[in-house]
Amino acid sequence: MSRDSFVHLHLHTEYSLLDGAVRMRELMNEALKMKMPAVAITDHGNLFGAIDFYQCAKAAGIKPIIGCEAYITSGSHKEKPSRETTYHLTLLAENESGYRNLVKLISAAHLDGFYYRPRIDKALLAAHAQGLIGLSGCLASEINSALQSDNIQKARSLTAEYRDIFGSKNFFIELHDHGIAEQKKCNTNLPKFAREFGLGLAAANDVHFLRRSDHQAHDVLLCINTATKIEEEQRMRYEPELYFKSPDEMRKIFCDFPDAITNTLEIADRCNLEIEFGKSKYPEYPVPEGKTRDGYLCELCYKGLSERYGERAERDRELIKRLDYEIDVLKRTGFVSYILIVWDFIHFAKQRGIPVGPGRGSAAGSIVAYVLGITDIDPLQYGLIFERFLNPDRISPPDIDVDFCEARRGEVLEYVRQKYGERRVAQIITFGRLKARSVVRDVARVMGLSVRDGDRIAKMIPNELNITLSSAAERNPELKRAVATELQTKQLMQHAMALEGLSRSAGVHAAGVVISDRDLAEYVPLCRDVKGNDIVSQYSMNPLNDLGLLKMDFLGLKTLTVIEDTANLIRKTQPKFEIKDIPLNDQKAFDLYNRGETIGLFQMESGGITSVSKQFDVRKLDDIIALIALYRPGPMELIGDYIKRKKGLTKIRYEHPLLEEICADTYGVMIYQEQVMAAASKLGGYSMGQADLLRRAMGKKDKEKMAKERANFIAGCAHTNKIGERKANAIFDLLEKFAGYGFNKSHSAAYALISYETAYLKANHPVKFMAGLLSNEINNTEKISVLVSECKRMGITILPPDVNRSGLKFVPETVAAVAGLGEGQGATTAVDDRGYRAIRFGLAAIKNVGQGAMELAIRERERGGEFKSLEDFCSRLDSRVANRKMLESLVKCGAFDFLQRERAELFACIDDALAASVSAFRDRMAGQVSLFGDEHEHVAPPRKRSVSPWSDREKVSYEKELLGFYVTGHPLDAYTEVIANGKYQTIASLTELSDRATFRVAGAITQVDKKFTRKEGKPFAVVWLEDLTGTLELVIWNELYLECAEEVVPGNVVGVRGKLDLRDDSLRATAEKLGLLSSEVSRNSNGNGSKMPPLCLRFSANAGSDELREVQALLAASPGQQPVRLFFETAEGETVRVDAGSNFHVSVTAELEKRLQRWLVAAVEERARESEQAMATKSVTVARAVEY
Repeated sequence: MSRDSFVHLHLHTEYSLLDGAVRMRELMNEALKMKMPAVAITDHGNLFGAIDFYQCAKAAGIKPIIGCEAYITSGSHKEKPSRETTYHLTLLAENESGYRNLVKLISAAHLDGFYYRPRIDKALLAAHAQGLIGLSGCLASEINSALQSDNIQKARSLTAEYRDIFGSKNFFIELHDHGIAEQKKCNTNLPKFAREFGLGLAAANDVHFLRRSDHQAHDVLLCINTATKIEEEQRMRYEPELYFKSPDEMRKIFCDFPDAITNTLEIADRCNLEIEFGKSKYPEYPVPEGKTRDGYLCELCYKGLSERYGERAERDRELIKRLDYEIDVLKRTGFVSYILIVWDFIHFAKQRGIPVGPGRGSAAGSIVAYVLGITDIDPLQYGLIFERFLNPDRISPPDIDVDFCEARRGEVLEYVRQKYGERRVAQIITFGRLKARSVVRDVARVMGLSVRDGDRIAKMIPNELNITLSSAAERNPELKRAVATELQTKQLMQHAMALEGLSRSAGVHAAGVVISDRDLAEYVPLCRDVKGNDIVSQYSMNPLNDLGLLKMDFLGLKTLTVIEDTANLIRKTQPKFEIKDIPLNDQKAFDLYNRGETIGLFQMESGGITSVSKQFDVRKLDDIIALIALYRPGPMELIGDYIKRKKGLTKIRYEHPLLEEICADTYGVMIYQEQVMAAASKLGGYSMGQADLLRRAMGKKDKEKMAKERANFIAGCAHTNKIGERKANAIFDLLEKFAGYGFNKSHSAAYALISYETAYLKANHPVKFMAGLLSNEINNTEKISVLVSECKRMGITILPPDVNRSGLKFVPETVAAVAGLGEGQGATTAVDDRGYRAIRFGLAAIKNVGQGAMELAIRERERGGEFKSLEDFCSRLDSRVANRKMLESLVKCGAFDFLQRERAELFACIDDALAASVSAFRDRMAGQVSLFGDEHEHVAPPRKRSVSPWSDREKVSYEKELLGFYVTGHPLDAYTEVIANGKYQTIASLTELSDRATFRVAGAITQVDKKFTRKEGKPFAVVWLEDLTGTLELVIWNELYLECAEEVVPGNVVGVRGKLDLRDDSLRATAEKLGLLSSEVSRNSNGNGSKMPPLCLRFSANAGSDELREVQALLAASPGQQPVRLFFETAEGETVRVDAGSNFHVSVTAELEKRLQRWLVAAVEERARESEQAMATKSVTVARAVEY
C-alpha cells in the first residue's frame, strides 16, 4: 500500500437516503483513477449498501472497508426521553468479528433503539466493540459538540471514555477541515487530546458526493429530502468541500498533521474483512423422530404420487422414473430441506383452509412439487420441464414463489416465524429510486417551477419501464429542443440527470421473506418496517441470495381470496363445492374470453389483452396459457401471426419434422422457453440441463459464447439426427430468435389455471363471483364503480345498503328480475337455475362508518331482531359506537330507506335519535328496564321534522361520496343517447390509447380541487370525471379554467376534449375544451325536453322464466324512447320495483299495449301507488329483496 496515497474512511453513498449521492461503481472508478488502495462506506445509521459496496470494490481490485456513521445516545438506547440528543460516531469493521459486532449494533439500534433515529448507547457499544475501529466523528459527534460548547473538560472525559471502550489502538481522533469556523475551533483541541491519551489522528472528508461539480445537484437532493426550495435562505445546506478529494488535496489540507493522512493507510491495512458468499445458511427441516430428511421426502412423494395419479402411479414406469430422477437431483444438490420447508408451510396453509395458488414460476415443472401439493399443475400433461426449475448442470438455489390468499397470508408468515424462530425470519427490504419522470417533477418543485411547467417537461419523457433521461432526450425531439432553447429546462435536466437512479426511500418487499438457520443478526443487519412492527433485513434480495440465505416470495394474491369467498357463497347451496373439482373444459367460461367479457378475470382485465382474447378463439386451457405467454413486450409482435395460423389463414411450415412435435400445439410459433429447451434436446442431442444453459446463453446474447454454442449445436444435430450444417444453422437462428421472446410455460400454465377458475365462476356463478369481487375491493371506490357497471351489464342488480339486510361484505340476494332487463347488454349472464340475482351492498364498504361498528350492529340485529327506527338503532348500540358521523353516512347513502321516510327528514332527526340513545343508555345503567319486555321495545317514538326533501341530484351525490357509485340513479342517466351517439369514447377505453393521444369523453364531475400555480399564483383545477366505465383525473389549466369555472362543479355533466397523460401507470389527462352536456335528446325525453312517464308492468309472485322471457321479447321488438318499470310481488307480500335498462325502452303502440295487457299497469295508477305510504316500495332501482 503506497505511503503517498490516502484512504477515505468517512463516506456516504446513496444509501444515506436523500443525503448521500455517491454511486458505488462511479466511486470505484474514481478511486482507481486516484490510485487509492481502499475506501470505506459509512452511511447514516444503516448498512443497506454494505454488500453491494463490498462486491463492487472487490471487482475493481480495491479493498472494501465496511463501516457506519452510527447514532449514539448519552442515555440508554431503549429509553425515549422528552428531549433526545444523539451524536455521530464513525465505526469501521477491522475483521470478521468486527463486522458481526457492527451488524449486531446496527440491528439493535433499529430494533430496540429507534427513536427518530436508530440509536446505540455506550453500554451496548462496549459489549460489541471487539474487532471495531472507532473514529471520533464529525462536528455532530459527542466530543466535538462539547468542544463547540466550550466544555473542554467534558470533551476530555468523553475522549477517555471512548478510548476505554475501544482501546487506545482502536480509537482515533477524526479531523475534518472544510473551512468552517467550528471545525477550526475543534481542531485546535483534538490533536492535544490525541497526544494526551495516546491516540492516533485520522483525516476524513465526510464525503457526500463524488466531485466538486456535483455540489449543486447534491444541494437539490437535500431540498428534495427536506421539502424546501433552492431559493430558501433558512434551510439545510452542505459545504461544497464534501466531495471525494484526491490524496494530494487531502495532504495539502492536513499538511500540519501528516500522520492523520498516514494513519488512514494504516487503518486500511488493518481492516481485512472477507465475507463468505454462496455457503448455504438454510435451516434444516425438522423431520419426525426416527426419520432422515431424504427418506421423509421419498415417503411424502410416493404417498402424493398415489393421491395424484391413482393406479397410474403403480404401472407408469416413465412417471416413476421422472419422480426418482427429480428426488435424486434434489439429494445431490442439497435442496431436500428446502423442498420440505416449502411443503411444510403450504401443507399448513391448506390444512387451515388458507387458499394457495396452483403454482408460480418454474416450480410448476417439477413432479416432486406436484405430488407434494406445492403446485397443482401436472407437468407431464402440459409438457413442463424440471431442469427449468433446478438444473443439475448449473447448481443454483431453486426458486419457489407461492401465492396465498391475500387476507390470510400473514397467518402463514406467523407459522414460519413460530416454527423457525422470530429472529430467524424476516421480511426483505427494497429501495425506491429517483426515476426519470419523478425526479424531473421533484427537481422542478425544488427549483420553484410551477406544477404545470414540471408536468410539461415530465410528459415529454416516454412512459416506459426503465427509461432514462438521456435516452428520452435523444428519442423525443421536443424534449431535446426544450433543453437546447430553455435555460431553466436545461438546468433542470442537468440536475435531474445527476440524481436519476439514486435510492430515495426504503420499503418492504411485497412478498420477500428470508429464513436462516440461526438468529439473522448473526449474518445480516435488521431493521423494522415503517410502522415499527415487522422485522426487515437491511440487505435486499440479491445480497441475501449471494450470502446463501433462504429467500422466498410469500405473495398475497387477492384473486385467491376472491375465489375462496365465492366458493364459500356457493357452498351455502352446494355444500360440497370445491374449486379444484371444476371441469377444465367449460365452454361458457371460454366464451367469456371470446366475447371480451373479461372484467374480474385474472390477468385479463387490461383493454389490450381483452381485445386480443376476442380474436383468440379460446377453446381450451392451453389457449389461455398461450395468451398469457404472448401478451408481453416482445412476444406481442407474434400475436398476429399466431392468430392467423390458429385460424388456418396462414400455412404452417417447420424447419424440421421434429420441430412439429414440439411446436404443433402453438401452430409452429415457439412461445415458451421449454420449447427452446426441447428443440435443443431432440435435435441437437443436449441433455435438458445443457439445453437450459443454452437457453440462458441465447437470452443474454453473448456473441463469443453463442459462436461456441452454434458449433456445438451443429455438431449435435449432425450426430443425433444427421441434420446438415445449413439446416442446423437455420434451426439455431430460429431458436436464438425465440429464446429472446420465450416465456416460462410453467408460470403461464399456473396463472392460466387461476384465470380459468375466475372465468368458470363468473360464467356459472355470476352473482356470487361478482359479490366476491366487490367484497375484496371494499376500500377501492374506483374499482367498485367499474364492477358495479359490470354487474349492470350482466343484469345483476346492486341493492343499496340496508341496516336490516346488509352483511359486512357484499352478499347475493334473490330478486325476481326479468332475464336481460338490467342495464346494458348480455344480461342473461346473471341467470341460473335458481332464478335471477341481486347483490346487497356491504356495510363495511360505506365510508365513515367503521368495520368494527358495523360488526356490532349486525350482531345486535341478529340478537334482537331488525331495527324499527333510527331511534331504535341508536338506543340498541352503545352511544360511543352510534356517533353522528356514522349516522349521517348511513342516512345519506340510504341504509335507513326501509323506514319509508325522506332521507333529509331522517338526517334532521339524528341529534334527537342520539339524545334518545344517551337517555336509554343512562336508564339501562340505572337499572330502569321495563317489566314488560326488552328495553329496546320501549325506545322513544320516532321524531318527525318538516324539512324539504333532498333533490335527486343531492341524493346521488351523497351516494357517490359514500359508496363510490350511484345507487338510485346516475347523473348520466339523462344523457344516455347523447353519449351513445358515437361522438364520445368511454373512460375505460382510454387505457388502450397511447400517451399524449387526443380524445373526447363525457362524464359527471365528482370532485374538484381548486389550486394555484406556485410561481404566478394563477388558479387552475384538478377534476375527477366519471362515466359508467371508470374515472379520469383531469387537469384544467388557467386559461381554460377561467373560461369554464362556473361549469366546473361537482354533479355537472360535461363533455371534454383532452390530451392523455399515462404517467406513473395512472389515468390522467389535460383538458383542452370543456362544456356542459345537453340532455335534450336523452333517453327519458320525448324530443321536446319533457320527461316521458314509464310503461309499468306488474308480475305475480309465481311468475316463471317463460313468462318473463315472453315479456322480454315483446319489449325488445318495439324499441323506442319510453322507459319501462317492472313491479314484482314476492311471496312475503312485498313489492319490488325494477327499472329496465335503456336497451329495453319502447315505443308504445296499441298493438304493444294489447299484447302486454295482462301485465300492464296504467301510469296514473302507478303515480297513485307511489304516493301511498302503505306501499312497501322504495323509489330506488330495487326496493326490497328476499334474502339469499
